[in-house]
Amino acid sequence: MTGFAFAIPGDIDLPTGGYGYDRRVIAEGRRAGVEVTHVALPGGFPFPTPQQLAETEARLKAAPAGQVLLIDGLAFGALPAGLLRGLARPLVALVHHPLALEEGLDEMQRTCLIASERAALALASAVIATSPSTARLLERDYGVEAGRLGVALPGTDPRPRARGTGTPMRLLSIGTVIPRKAHGVLVEALAALASFDWTCRIVGATDRDAEETRRLRQAIMAHGLGDRVTLTGALQGEALEHEFDAADIFVSASLFEGYGMALTEALAHGLPVVATSGGAIPDTVPPAASVLVAPNDTAGLAEGLGSLLRDPGRRKALAQNAWDYAVSLPDWPRTAATILAVLREVAR
Repeated sequence: MTGFAFAIPGDIDLPTGGYGYDRRVIAEGRRAGVEVTHVALPGGFPFPTPQQLAETEARLKAAPAGQVLLIDGLAFGALPAGLLRGLARPLVALVHHPLALEEGLDEMQRTCLIASERAALALASAVIATSPSTARLLERDYGVEAGRLGVALPGTDPRPRARGTGTPMRLLSIGTVIPRKAHGVLVEALAALASFDWTCRIVGATDRDAEETRRLRQAIMAHGLGDRVTLTGALQGEALEHEFDAADIFVSASLFEGYGMALTEALAHGLPVVATSGGAIPDTVPPAASVLVAPNDTAGLAEGLGSLLRDPGRRKALAQNAWDYAVSLPDWPRTAATILAVLREVAR
């Protein structure tokens, strides 16, 4: 294999887990001495305009000859079968989670995405999922045979242990403000815990879904939590590290995760986790370090958080278990090596 081309839609620098994964795959591939061509595709996926599709086709066809083409699932599952066949080269799909499992879709959009992704994945020489849970979904619901299917877990860098705030207890939630992350459910749960001494920081972009952001701000104000719940917007680097360091408990109300990179980051910082059981989360977070509740269960989330707020001993035990577990998390060179092995096999 002379190298590979990695096609990614939209702005690769956006601070999301999926784009963070893609950035590290490129960096680690190059660090391993492999030629990696980043093919920047237009935004608009998974619902591209005809013009964006035409531009996508042109950019994919312009990728260096002889290179296997790895395509991020945000675009791959939305590409027409005819376009993919016309590329006339080995194709590998990288699937963070099936497109139809995003919240906020209507039934017609969901049905169309399922059909589109099934047809597209049928044309892939190999499919790489970012978790065993997502791999099981692709095999069960999308017709991807086990022989074409691999898993490359996201890596996690070693992190310093969080020092916390303590008084008041600092809760941290990370995720773009979109319906799937269910920050509104978190706010409802927090309203039921108003008698406890806590503050909450919700870190994530607020410009992806204006209506969801409006509803979230409205809910915060309606419950009188404006001085306790802060929307920080998207943060990276030292600013994000500061949020982890100051946190006492990590919480996620997400309805579904294809893996949950923010969760493993929390574990790497030695934080106890309160989250839902949506998607891959039970595979990502060990029971000894977490309290998991059903997705969209406001009362359950409040009870899970309350159990740690009222019991310092249990909170500290879960934090220690998180810190101990973090040493077993895969690193990014291993993630890249897994992907490179698949690409080399396809290139034969």
